[in-house]
Amino acid sequence: MQKKKLMWYWIITAILSFCLFTGGFAQAVQVKGVIDGFKPLGYPTYFISLIGILKMLGIIAILVPGFKLLKEWAYAGLFFVMSGAVISHIASNHVSIQIIAPFLLTIFTVLSWYLRPANRKLSSVN
Repeated sequence: MQKKKLMWYWIITAILSFCLFTGGFAQAVQVKGVIDGFKPLGYPTYFISLIGILKMLGIIAILVPGFKLLKEWAYAGLFFVMSGAVISHIASNHVSIQIIAPFLLTIFTVLSWYLRPANRKLSSVN
């Protein structure tokens, strides 16, 4: 069972990492299509770069061995960013196909956090 759980952790984490890192990079360098996608949400342009850089840093924190507390914060940050994207689309009445990616990536963030191996978790203090 542990082997299957580890396999699913790495599959989900690889997909999550690829999607968020490449998307974060596109946001950080302000690709025109990304900026156009943000316009209906009403966020300033500099915010797009900030979110992109934070996504990339979060993925690096999750993938690098060690730093268990940092990983917890990275997962929390990615969850808030991705669920916030879903809420932003709903709140701005911009519910379109663009809401699917942040919704799925929110789920993948939770699954990656839940399935992570013991050596990537904070140990409980007794």
